[in-house]
Amino acid sequence: MDITQFAARHVHNSGADSNRVYGDTEKQILNLAAFADAAADISSWPDYCPTPLVRLPGLAGKLGVGYVHHKDEGKRFQLKSFKALGGAYAVLKILQRHLRDRHDLTGISPSDLLTGDHRDLIRDVTVATATDGNHGRSVAWGANMFGCKCNIYLHSHVSDVRENEIARFGARIVRTNGNYDTSVRQCAADAAANNWHLVADTTAGGGDTKSPKLVMQGYTVMAQEFLDQLPRREALSHVFIPGGVGGIAAAIAAHLRERLGGQCPRIVVVEPGKADCIYRSIEAGELTKVPGDTETFMACLAAGEVSPLAWPILHTCIDDVLTLPDDAAREAMQILAFGFADDPRVVAGESGAAATAGLIAAALDPALRKTVGLNQGSRIVTIGSEGATDADTYLRVVGKTAEQVEASM
Repeated sequence: MDITQFAARHVHNSGADSNRVYGDTEKQILNLAAFADAAADISSWPDYCPTPLVRLPGLAGKLGVGYVHHKDEGKRFQLKSFKALGGAYAVLKILQRHLRDRHDLTGISPSDLLTGDHRDLIRDVTVATATDGNHGRSVAWGANMFGCKCNIYLHSHVSDVRENEIARFGARIVRTNGNYDTSVRQCAADAAANNWHLVADTTAGGGDTKSPKLVMQGYTVMAQEFLDQLPRREALSHVFIPGGVGGIAAAIAAHLRERLGGQCPRIVVVEPGKADCIYRSIEAGELTKVPGDTETFMACLAAGEVSPLAWPILHTCIDDVLTLPDDAAREAMQILAFGFADDPRVVAGESGAAATAGLIAAALDPALRKTVGLNQGSRIVTIGSEGATDADTYLRVVGKTAEQVEASM
């Protein structure tokens, strides 16, 4: 299989300093103590296990780097996305807080809710969020699992396949006109008017910071998983992470900075060229919106605004941002599905292939390769944020279903 050299735009974050201590400002948003709470709760859920960290020596050889590991979030619970760690965790904490504040019940564990204890006290609680697909699926799944009501707002570009995957968890679907950012604002306004609990993964549309913090804190579980899965004697040099509103990048960057300090790997965020809000913000040194349409093949990264809550961490803790054309993600999906040499086959969706596409683009461009610091000794993790969460799109791009690819492993 040949690899196309897609052109990437690059900006280095001049505000990042690998020697800078992860400070009090950042710790007010994400910290190791809150990670420990999230890890304890999430690891108690049915069917929890760390998702695979897949070594791809064939791809590493093609790119001239030391090794490539792909964190396969397509194996995350039944949701096929890292988002399962965030939205559902926030729903859990909201319900625990409701029982404490409204009914004076403390010490309620996840298992208490999972077994139906206190269901009569939470069945009329409503959670709500706007989504490109995967975050809403997590919130709907969490509401269904723990026993409350759920409203999910979908903008006009979200596919029917993604809508159906959310609706099967019993969520009420609300379709809105416009793009993702418009749906975020509409959901926030309706939640405030109806006394629903907003489970947003961004603060761009309004609302408080409690739920977005919880969502991002859930994501840090993934970061610790891959640290624990890596070969013990080999320190990481790079982590490539998909963009979106910045929640996943902030969560991973925060956890690595606080956990590893000066040994933190270089953190590279990858975005679609049509939805490059992190790129624009890093370039400008302040939050900067994407004007106009943000529709992109990398559907779950179609964000025009960085989450203000994630920004203080992104501004100080990520090193580089790359933007790519949509075709780069399509090709990366195929590369992961069919592999090089004896590489394991990996099912990655449109957004789940973005980080790998960014690595490929950087490694094949001599100037960018040098700028980002890639070489024969580089030890890299790419975050495969989703599997085939839109089965129709996956079949159209890869030519096989996810099940057929997995059967060839």
